[in-house]
Amino acid sequence: MTIFEVSVPATTGNLGPGFDCLGAALSLYNRFEFSLADRLTITASGEGADKVERDEKNLVYQGIAKFYQHIDRPIPAIAFHTDTAIPLSRGLGSSATAIVGGIFGANLLAGSPLDRSALLDLAISMEGHPDNVAPAMLGGCQLMASNQAGGWEFCHLEWHEDIAIAVAIPDFELSTAEARKVLPKQFSMHDAIFNASHLALLTHAIQTGKDNWLRAGLQDRLHQPYRQNLIKGMAELQTAAIAAGAYGMVISGAGPTLLSLAPTGTIESVAQAMQQAWLAMGVSCETKCLAIAKDGTTFKTR
Repeated sequence: MTIFEVSVPATTGNLGPGFDCLGAALSLYNRFEFSLADRLTITASGEGADKVERDEKNLVYQGIAKFYQHIDRPIPAIAFHTDTAIPLSRGLGSSATAIVGGIFGANLLAGSPLDRSALLDLAISMEGHPDNVAPAMLGGCQLMASNQAGGWEFCHLEWHEDIAIAVAIPDFELSTAEARKVLPKQFSMHDAIFNASHLALLTHAIQTGKDNWLRAGLQDRLHQPYRQNLIKGMAELQTAAIAAGAYGMVISGAGPTLLSLAPTGTIESVAQAMQQAWLAMGVSCETKCLAIAKDGTTFKTR
């Protein structure tokens, strides 16, 4: 019996001014095992395993169903196991890994009739937007824009080797729906121009590592000022991170995880400063120093 092992990286969306159009894959993974079976069997281990649905409501299974519906074949009986390292509802793309993992695993079980581009289109149709599923599938840092045909263009940004990443993951959750509710329906022309210019600058900063561009480019006026009140201590963590050497700090995805970019030599100090700032306010958190996951979704067989 062939077992396919699929690894899908965590992602961080938005990266400051890149609201809903800029995302990066991070070196933290959810892993899935798929095989054909006599009946549907779902098991789980790792972070939040007790919250994983064990029936057809499971998001991985929904990805499997989406794939088989697309290729117009009946869904076979499948056994799959989820080993989760990415915490749920923290702004690190856990739902995107489930969608991508399910679609990718189903394609392997079906003999790989679709290429990665087609699988990504399916994942976007499920997720509704590409800023998490695209880097999860493709890896690296991806800038996304719609094209004239109603599809998407993906621009890979080469991440400069001297830009390190630290995340602080608090012990509370924040749903994407809740984070969306606080956003205004309209923005001023001034704020739109601000974000357009800063996103353009950030895309060059990511590739060149130029420190002044990174400090300026991480600023945002479309989502972070409105979400800040949902994340206790965000202003204090930003002050602490910058004092420890960070270029800046942003909300990872919809939050509540906070992400700092810093020179490689200072990233451990930045992570520690973020953790200490939250602890001083009575918030427990876990910090991780991560790298860009260049390969996106990968698999092996056994």
